[in-house]
Amino acid sequence: MNAVDLKLLEHLSQFVSDHKKEFIEKVLAQRTRYVTVVLENIYQSQNASAAIRTCECMGVQDIHVVEDTAKYELNLRVLRGSNKWMTIKRYKDRTINNTEACFAHLRESGYRICVADPAEDGTAIDDLDVTEGKIALVFGNELRGPSDWCLAQADQKVRIPMFGFTESLNVSVSAAICLSTVMRKLRTSDLAFTLSEAEKQELRLAWYRKIVRRSEIHEREFLRTIE
Repeated sequence: MNAVDLKLLEHLSQFVSDHKKEFIEKVLAQRTRYVTVVLENIYQSQNASAAIRTCECMGVQDIHVVEDTAKYELNLRVLRGSNKWMTIKRYKDRTINNTEACFAHLRESGYRICVADPAEDGTAIDDLDVTEGKIALVFGNELRGPSDWCLAQADQKVRIPMFGFTESLNVSVSAAICLSTVMRKLRTSDLAFTLSEAEKQELRLAWYRKIVRRSEIHEREFLRTIE
C-alpha cells in the first residue's frame, strides 16, 4: 500500500463502527494464504458456492476457479455474502489449458499442489504434512473428478478415508473435511501461517470499502482534498 492508500484507510475508518473494526481484526488475525483451494471445472453453482463459503468460514483467503469445461456461476442463496470477503481468481481463457495456467501461478507462489482423489495410493488427509510448505488443495469435477492432466501434474494426491460402499463425497463436503483437518493442524502448530501485516492492510482497506456505505463517493471526495 502506498501513502495515499494508508490515508484513505484512515479516512474510511471513521465510518466503521468500533464493533465492526474489532470483528475485522479478529478475522484478519486468523486469515491465511498458507492454504489455498482450487476448484477445477465445478459445474453446479451450489457446489462451488458452498466450497467458497466453507473456505471463508475456515479462514482461507484465496480461491482459484478453473473453467475449462464448466463456467463458474454464483449461487447467492448458498454463498450468503461470503464471496465478498474472498480473493477469487478465475482461469477461463478458452485458448489454453487453464488448469496448467493455474498450477504455474501456484508454483510461482510457492505452493505444493495436493489433488483430492479417492484412490488408495493417495495420502490420507490426516497424514498430510503441513510443515513442508504452502498447500493448494485441488477439487475436481463432480462427475469425473480431477482432470487427467491435473492428476498427472500433482505434487501429491490426498484422500479422505471412507468406510462405506460409496467411494466419494460431494465436492463441498470434501473441501470442508480437508480444510478442517489442515487448518486444525496449522492452528496447533508453530508455523507462521497467518497473513503478513502488509497483506492485512490491503484486506483491511478492501473490506472497509465494502462495509462503508457509498464508499466510492467518500473515496472520490477524499482524493480531491489531497490532490
